[in-house]
Amino acid sequence: MTYRLAPIDTGAFAAERDDTGLTVVGSVVQRSDARGHVTGRTEFFEDVAPPRLAHLKMHRSARHHARIAGVDVTAALAVPGVLRVLTHADVPNNVYTVLKLIGVEPDDEPVLAVDKVRYLGEPVCAVIAETEAAALDGAAAVEVSYEDLPHVLDVEEALEEGAPLVNEYQGQNHFVYEGHHCRRIRFGDVEAAFARADHVFEWRYQSSPIEQAPVETTGCVVVPQADGRLRIHSDTQACFFTLDNTALILGTPFNRLRIVGGTVGGGFGGKVDVVVEPIACVAAMAVDRPVKFVYDRAEEMQVSSPRAAERIVIKDAVMDDGRVTGRKVTLYVDAGAYARHSPYGTTKAAAHLPGPYSIPNVWADCHCVFTNRTPSSAMRGFGVTIADFALESQMDRIARALGMDPLRLRLINAYRDGDVKAHRKIAEGTALVEVIQKAAELAGHDLPEDCRRMSSTTREGL
Repeated sequence: MTYRLAPIDTGAFAAERDDTGLTVVGSVVQRSDARGHVTGRTEFFEDVAPPRLAHLKMHRSARHHARIAGVDVTAALAVPGVLRVLTHADVPNNVYTVLKLIGVEPDDEPVLAVDKVRYLGEPVCAVIAETEAAALDGAAAVEVSYEDLPHVLDVEEALEEGAPLVNEYQGQNHFVYEGHHCRRIRFGDVEAAFARADHVFEWRYQSSPIEQAPVETTGCVVVPQADGRLRIHSDTQACFFTLDNTALILGTPFNRLRIVGGTVGGGFGGKVDVVVEPIACVAAMAVDRPVKFVYDRAEEMQVSSPRAAERIVIKDAVMDDGRVTGRKVTLYVDAGAYARHSPYGTTKAAAHLPGPYSIPNVWADCHCVFTNRTPSSAMRGFGVTIADFALESQMDRIARALGMDPLRLRLINAYRDGDVKAHRKIAEGTALVEVIQKAAELAGHDLPEDCRRMSSTTREGL
């Protein structure tokens, strides 16, 4: 097979295969949106400036957990330029679950707080005004009186008996999976593996919430149309997901909404939650004019949903030759006050265990826990990324304890084609063995001959 370099319009070069015409792999390919970005022609949602544009800003909770004793909007309405103050009573379907369309329920998060707040910064009232400055002044003028309640910020403390109940919609401080208190894996006999092991290693890993910190903060502009439809200019990462969930909250047919999006000034998963669009739509209908709602940087850092904090305990049964024969994992995912995408992320984490390794005995309890913290959500491989950090740290520590090359340890335990994973799926197209071998070669790491002969399609030599 022969290759030739062919010029393309941008002056870059592409590798072109004579027999198939494939041109991408191994070539320089211009991004489809690059020209618009570098020339300033790309339109983001904040470039939309329709006539009579009003602005929405939020009055947010000053407590981690409290009962709302009263809300006084009198001073806010007196601020020059304020048009309207919205409360939960103005939202048609005020409680939602962002994943209800794929069967993740119960509905558990108010668009605007009703009788309680469950995390610092939870939205209580939405103020609509002629200018952004007036909206900010109006939001600051709202007076909320609270009756403080005990709060819990630690996942294990939240699961203890007698802990403050965070989420009454769920009924307990954990998400329920098919009647179980956590997402579970039971594969083989892990206790027997520990009893037969030459070594048992147990370590604990912890991550903190991670904010995506996009250059463009979360927001949208909603423009009422002459035919009664709403056109929503949004920086959402999931246009149709946003459309469907917004329609459910508004109690309107899906075809009454139109999402204009696809251009995102940084998202990394953090812009898949349907948070700003529903209340902006309610506001636009309430004042019958376009409304803009965009987070300032402080809001983006405080209340846009981060990657969840996770706590992982891994206990391994290991033989002298490096074979990991049993793995027990206890995972706590901090969902914050509401579910959002965390039940799904926890399921992803469970499905990923025990990592890319063929371990015959696996036990896992993966808890999706509610605390009085900002609700967490998606960020670049959420549910897997932090688990991988813990799993690979575990393998390095085992290798050090055994005095073994950490690459050899991984090669011995790596999945091969045909292996049954802990969640009972057949491993196919595995390539970890070859990737490790190539990485060792490129790094100048000398692998012994038996490791160089290993393959993802056979267990010969083990």
